[in-house]
Amino acid sequence: MSDQSLLKTDIESGSSDPPIPEYSPEHRWSFIRKVYSIVAMQLLFTAAVGAAVVSCQPLVTFMTTTTAGYACYALIILSPLITICPLYCYAERHPVNYVLLGIFTFGISFGVGMACAFTSARVVLEAIILTSAVVVSLLLFTFWAARKGYEFWVFFLCGVVTVLIVAPIIQIFFCLVKFNMMIYASLSAIIFCAYIVINIELVMVRYTYDEYIWAAVVLYLDIIRLFLLFLRALADRRR
Repeated sequence: MSDQSLLKTDIESGSSDPPIPEYSPEHRWSFIRKVYSIVAMQLLFTAAVGAAVVSCQPLVTFMTTTTAGYACYALIILSPLITICPLYCYAERHPVNYVLLGIFTFGISFGVGMACAFTSARVVLEAIILTSAVVVSLLLFTFWAARKGYEFWVFFLCGVVTVLIVAPIIQIFFCLVKFNMMIYASLSAIIFCAYIVINIELVMVRYTYDEYIWAAVVLYLDIIRLFLLFLRALADRRR
């Protein structure tokens, strides 16, 4: 909405206060900072929950060896799927959105902790470092590309999706060696990186100011998927 249309609306309403542009750069940067702050809090919470799960070996044993543990584990793991639809519907309603976001993040965090519990500490540390380096690099790249007006990653994503669809079919019919599956894991990492780039761009220019919760959820899931992919690839390499 232009300043002239805002001024016209303001005059027609009889208000003497100057109109505030809805999509001003100050508001957009405030929205971006809010989204990244929420994502940072989610990642810190995930690290804390994951560390607690890994350090509590009796809890891991209970979750993986008893019937009650299986039931609790299934309920926690399914909680993100249960809350994702209500979270989307109530993403703009405070404080329900934060409550649902907390439940959603806890379920994801617990699953990440259980995955790390069966992986060596060195592999987990390598995956954390690699994910952090990739995400920070992509963040800086996207900001730079947005300033330059580049939008090539949408076409790049289509090509990578095609490769990821064809590779499993080839694996089924021709039984490729494990090295080729490592190539497949690398391509999967590339596609997740492309999604991160696109979602960062959406945060910068597309999402409205009331969609900060959903924007944070999308970015958070991209980062977690990338971390789990690196974790699995590094663990397979050591084995």
